[in-house]
Amino acid sequence: MLDALDIMANLERVRPYYQAIFSADEHTIVGYEVTGRIDLGAGAESLVSFFRDEAVPDEYRLEVDNLILEQALQRMLETDQAHLLFIHRNANLLMRDQEDSFLQLLFAYEKKGLKLSCIVLEITEHDFTGNPDQLNHLLVYYRTYGLQLAINKVGIGRSNLERLSLLAPDILKIELGNMRQTAMLQSYQDILYSLSLMARRTGATLLYEDIDAFYQLQYAWRNGGRYYQGDYLQEFRPDLLPRDLLKERLRRECHEFILHEKKRLHKVYDLTVELRSRISHILAKHRMDQLDQWLLAAGRDLADCSFRLYICDEDGFQQTANAMRQGGSWVLMPEYMQKNWSWRPYFLANIMQMRFEQKGRLSDLYADIETGEMIRTFSFPIAADRYVFIDLAYEFLYERDVLL
Repeated sequence: MLDALDIMANLERVRPYYQAIFSADEHTIVGYEVTGRIDLGAGAESLVSFFRDEAVPDEYRLEVDNLILEQALQRMLETDQAHLLFIHRNANLLMRDQEDSFLQLLFAYEKKGLKLSCIVLEITEHDFTGNPDQLNHLLVYYRTYGLQLAINKVGIGRSNLERLSLLAPDILKIELGNMRQTAMLQSYQDILYSLSLMARRTGATLLYEDIDAFYQLQYAWRNGGRYYQGDYLQEFRPDLLPRDLLKERLRRECHEFILHEKKRLHKVYDLTVELRSRISHILAKHRMDQLDQWLLAAGRDLADCSFRLYICDEDGFQQTANAMRQGGSWVLMPEYMQKNWSWRPYFLANIMQMRFEQKGRLSDLYADIETGEMIRTFSFPIAADRYVFIDLAYEFLYERDVLL
C-alpha cells in the first residue's frame, strides 16, 4: 500500500484517470468516472487505499481529492461538456469539511464556464457513519445547484433501501462484480432485481458497474441498465475518448441480446400455448364433480412437467387440498384447504387478467417457499370463480430452456 507521506511529497505526480460510461440507448459514451492515480516511477498506481484509510488525516485526503478534481474540471472546460463527470467523494469527509471545499471548487470553475449540471456527485451510502438526515440535507443543498447524485456499490455492503429512497438519487450504480461468484449468483440476482424495481418506482437511472465480461453486459441490458461501466468496455485511462468509440460494437452486441431475448420469449410463449392446450384437453377428459379427485387425475396427466397442483377461488382462498407428486404417485395434502394466497405479489392482478381474458398464464421464475427450488407456475381458469395452479418442476423448465 502506498505511504501517505510519499503521496503528499509527490503531489505533482498525482493525475486523474477516467473510465468511460456508455449508454444503452445511443451506444455512445455518456460520461466518465474520475479516479486518482500517482506515478512514483513504477507506473500509475491507484489511490483508492489512500482515500479509504481512516488513519490518513482528513486534510491530506481532501487536498489530494481537490487536486484531482481541479485537474478533471480543467479538462472538462476544454471539451464541449456534452458528457457527465462522475466525482466520487467520501460522505464522511464531505460532512467534516467545514469549508465545503468541494462545492467552492465547483463554484470557481462555474465562473470559468463549467456547467454544474454535468457534474455527478458519487458517494458510497453504506460507508457513511454519521447522521443520515444531516447527510441528506447536505446533498439536497448540493442538488439545488444542479448537481446530480449517484449512489455507488449498491447491492453490496449494508445498503439500506429505506435510506436509499430518502436520498432519492438520480443514478444507482449497481455492482456486478459478485456475479463472478457462482455460489452467490441467484441470491445476488434477486437483490439486483429488487433494486431495479425500486429504481423504476423512484425514477432513478440504473448504471451497472464492474462489467468485466460479455454475460455481465447482457445481464445489465436485460435488467433495466441504461448506463454501463467496466473493464469489458474500457479500462481507466489518463485521457478522454471519442464519443462513438464503441458504437458499432455495442450495436452488434445489443442485437445479439435482442435475438437471444426474443428466442427466450418465444420458448415461453410456446410453452404457454402447449399448457393451455393440455389443460383444455384434461378439462374435457375428466369430470369435475369432486375437485380433489380431478386434481389427482390432472396430476397424473401432467406428471412429466408438474409436481404440485391446487385450485383457488377469485379471492385466493384454496378450494382443494394440494395434489403432490411423491415418487411415482400423487397424494392429497388436505391441510392446505382454505389457505389464502392473495398476499403473493401479482396474485390478484393475474386472477383478474385470467378472468377477463379466459386464458392461462405462465409466471416468472421464482423460488418456491417450501422446496427452495426455482420454479414457474402455470395458472388457468377452469370454471366460474375457479382457477387451477400448476407448479412446474425445475427439471422440466431446465429441459425446455425456460428458466430465465
